[in-house]
Amino acid sequence: MSNTALIIVDLQNDYFKGGKWELEGTEAAAIKAGKLLKTFREKGLPVVHIRHEFPTVDAPFFAPNSEGAQVHLPLKELEDEPVIVKHQINGYRDTELKSTLDRLNIDTVLICGAMSHMCIDAITRAANDFGYNCSIAHDACATLALEFDGVHVPAKQVHAAFMAALDFAYANVASTDAILSEI
Repeated sequence: MSNTALIIVDLQNDYFKGGKWELEGTEAAAIKAGKLLKTFREKGLPVVHIRHEFPTVDAPFFAPNSEGAQVHLPLKELEDEPVIVKHQINGYRDTELKSTLDRLNIDTVLICGAMSHMCIDAITRAANDFGYNCSIAHDACATLALEFDGVHVPAKQVHAAFMAALDFAYANVASTDAILSEI
């Protein structure tokens, strides 16, 4: 377990109630992410925070230096925990994430956060491509409903479809409690 890092992706204020881009289930996901965070801190295991910021102030959400772009308070990083600020969907693209994980001698990543169908999907696939063993705490992730070609897809189904695809070939997808029972 010592070569495992918890990566918390984009659990920022704009995704919560009253934010500019509220997701479904964000509070529940944050509670589960908080359980993972607490355990990793208690065991002295590495935690990496990913924070998305759009490059311009006219962004639809996560505008630079805004309250909405800040990490949700219960999940706020500690001084010694790396924070990777990204401007792309994939947390590895144009960031120091890979070099940070390599410096920490990480071979396994446990991923949680938002959005299931965007940043969680992208970071998991990229991590797998880089050779990391990947796990996702599916109940510590959140997303929103989508629409495509006139078909409304509820958030629960969006989340399930992406978790099923990632579980098929990219990651071990399990509940927070199942993951914690193995730590």
